[in-house]
Amino acid sequence: MKQIFATIMALVGLSASAQVGTPYIHDPSTLAECDGKWFTFGTGGGGLISTDGGYTWGGGAERPGGGAAPDVVKIGNRYLVAYSATGGGLGGSHRGEVLTMWNKTLDPQSPDFHYSEPQLVAWSEDGDDCDAIDPGLLLDPTTGRLWMSYGTYFGNIRLVELDPQTGKRVEGNEAVDIAIDCEATDLIYRNGWYYLLGTHGTCCDGVNSTYNIVCGRSRQVTGPYLDNLGRDMRKGGGRMVIAAHHRVVGPGHFGRTVLTEGVEKMSCHFEADFDQGGYSVLGIRPLLWKNDWPVAGEPLREGTYEIESERRGYALELAVDFQRIETERRSWFRLQQSGETPKPIAQQSLADVQDKWPKGDIGVRCGDYMVRPWQRWTIEAVSGVGGSMGQPYYRIGIEGTSRSLCATPDCEVSTVETFTAAPEQLWQIDQQTDGTFRIMPVAIPGSDRRLCLVSVADSTPSLGEFDFASDNCKWNLRAH
Repeated sequence: MKQIFATIMALVGLSASAQVGTPYIHDPSTLAECDGKWFTFGTGGGGLISTDGGYTWGGGAERPGGGAAPDVVKIGNRYLVAYSATGGGLGGSHRGEVLTMWNKTLDPQSPDFHYSEPQLVAWSEDGDDCDAIDPGLLLDPTTGRLWMSYGTYFGNIRLVELDPQTGKRVEGNEAVDIAIDCEATDLIYRNGWYYLLGTHGTCCDGVNSTYNIVCGRSRQVTGPYLDNLGRDMRKGGGRMVIAAHHRVVGPGHFGRTVLTEGVEKMSCHFEADFDQGGYSVLGIRPLLWKNDWPVAGEPLREGTYEIESERRGYALELAVDFQRIETERRSWFRLQQSGETPKPIAQQSLADVQDKWPKGDIGVRCGDYMVRPWQRWTIEAVSGVGGSMGQPYYRIGIEGTSRSLCATPDCEVSTVETFTAAPEQLWQIDQQTDGTFRIMPVAIPGSDRRLCLVSVADSTPSLGEFDFASDNCKWNLRAH
């Protein structure tokens, strides 16, 4: 047993809260996928690349022009990048420029990698009440029109229209003021609403930065953008999306990434990560939607959970015989008559039941949750095996044992007695937009299908196609 646990501890990581690699960046653009790689660009001209689906990030992205706070959007088979050359108001000047440029690819290793000459789309002068900095791009999925917001908390946030064919400013288009008291804005569209995400607070002060991300929404892209209390962002309104938490502070520069229906991520930078020397790092969190408002989800924390099916509320468990807790039956009437003081009853322990379980593989089922050892699953990050967008791969095992959930060649689920970190024993766990979880094996032996854990009937777990509209694909993780 000691040998088995030593093996597990060598494979299991200690932290699941941060991207790995060298994720150091400030003012990151919205994440963009290109030729199987993920990219984000930051202040200063560089950026980060991930070649493993958004888990490990390192330097290498290239963007000419220097400047600050770029954004990127894919239009057709090209990428449009917007960035600010100057501005910010920190030195008392409001003079700035926002420029755009095109590229067929974001990968500097591609023979098609070549940026077009930059073109000026917005500007500000010293006397203006707006800084031309921090552009955010939206290609409206309902109209095909292209919009760009820009500005800082030293003045107004403004909105202009760009030509999606050329990237130039639409001729004669006048900027519209849509917010104050924020910067690093981004525009997104969902379910008939336009959302303006703005970064509020102060930046560039490390662990003392007060950055946080707020939002308002409107039925029109030009606003007005109101928060959940009806406050106009032109008057300083804004509903909180994400603030400092755990050991990171200063979230800013929101970006939305839709991986599939029901699974979304938000990107940002954290002004300071206490676990990484207080440096500014890329942050990726689940993006949830509550009453049509965006809310940042929490990183999945390692621990022991009930894995509850949304379909019925039954719990995932080993398919073993139910073992009673042998204790005297308690009568409230006798207690009332005797006046004795009740004594606590110990929970059923692993040692009480494990020897009665069969050896080798044991199947799984769903049943009434009773806080019993065969229903308590420990979820742990596994080091050295990669991960998915913003998170590692996990082991899902019975608490206190090496017994682990796995996918089988016939696209079913079972448990193996000893964890080896084989791909079918590793799990991708994504929090969905409604707060439930999608649980997927990294691989299925002999198959290239990507299936998820499903409840095909109240008591029957299996693997099946993901369908966000079905409660069969949704699971809750409850800590008890």
